[in-house]
Amino acid sequence: MKRIYFDNNATTPIHPEVFDAMLPYLKDEFGNPSSIHWAGRNTRKVIDEAREKVARLLNCDVGEIIFTSCGSEGDNLAIKGLVESKRDKGNHIITTKVEHPAVLTTCKYLAKTGFDVTFLDVDNQGMLDLDQLKKAITPKTILITIMFANNETGVIFPIEEIGRIAKEHNITFHTDAVQGVGKVPIDVKKLNIDLLTLSGHKLYAPKGVGAIYVKRGVRLVPLIHGGHQERNRRGGTENTAGIVALGKACEIAHRDMEQEIKHLTALRDRLEKGLMGKIPHARLNGHPKNRIPNTANISFEFAEGESILLNLDMKGIAASSGSACTSGTLEPSHVLVAMGVSMEASHSSVRFSLGRGNTVEDVDYVLEVLPPIVEKMRSMSPLYSAATGGAANISFTESGSCSH
Repeated sequence: MKRIYFDNNATTPIHPEVFDAMLPYLKDEFGNPSSIHWAGRNTRKVIDEAREKVARLLNCDVGEIIFTSCGSEGDNLAIKGLVESKRDKGNHIITTKVEHPAVLTTCKYLAKTGFDVTFLDVDNQGMLDLDQLKKAITPKTILITIMFANNETGVIFPIEEIGRIAKEHNITFHTDAVQGVGKVPIDVKKLNIDLLTLSGHKLYAPKGVGAIYVKRGVRLVPLIHGGHQERNRRGGTENTAGIVALGKACEIAHRDMEQEIKHLTALRDRLEKGLMGKIPHARLNGHPKNRIPNTANISFEFAEGESILLNLDMKGIAASSGSACTSGTLEPSHVLVAMGVSMEASHSSVRFSLGRGNTVEDVDYVLEVLPPIVEKMRSMSPLYSAATGGAANISFTESGSCSH
């Protein structure tokens, strides 16, 4: 059976060049980077080289990169580490209602420990109102944490403007850029970003490695205490193989990004145009232009999203209904709810997130397979029968659009 992977926002396959780069550090180059003998010096050297490659992708200084285990750890270190260091300055945090759970849950936890958290709304295309952000700022605001690109819709937030607002008010600005790094250019200096989180397995490196950019002068209280690794900001022996892999992945992203943006945008647009043309009552969720190039989130009204995914899986097609971190729950997507979408419409959405290995043939196979699946499911829906039989133009009543 043909197998097609359209769930790259959940995780990506390891790039062949990345695998080759990390392999020696899983076998022969085993030294502890903190050891002063030859085995340790060899691994310390490649960690330093990887740090340079990550810094080059983000246009920051080498000393501003701290390696972590994943995006969730990075978000926790950035948010908890920052607010703990500024407790004497204030207790107010600003974020949005559509953040990844690694940020949302962390902020909700801090709200229970004495911090005041403002959760900003988004509009029906998932976009942020900057006036709302400005009005939310108080003299006690110490952190703004807003994602770079949404993991479910792909919508890109106005990061440069947010960074400028934060800088004008002397507020630290963190962005969860897990879905943006490697997909679109990110210059932390130009964007006035103070803290940025990234994760290796979202850009063709393995799971278990990530990084956080910490602007020089920004102080963080460590989450993990132990040795003096990562400039005393994260104790624990470094994951040398993973770090080498992340460095190589960032090097490849820097090299191939322009080509990949063109490739993925063309495939995504072909997929969207085809599905919209073949399937009635299908609509795009999120902003049609302002988003990362690989992501299409489409709602198929009068059909259940999880059932669509199961039927696609039986045809060898892997897609998603939202964030892999929230799979298994029957609750509607918090992203879609924040966009004003009803529970019924939320449950009908499917996220397609394409990757470097996808082809036109992959897209055309989905365009061949998916319309009959949706048609069959709708044939069993009394709501669809009523809409098409009695009033063909009836749709869900919410004004929003559907969905990391």
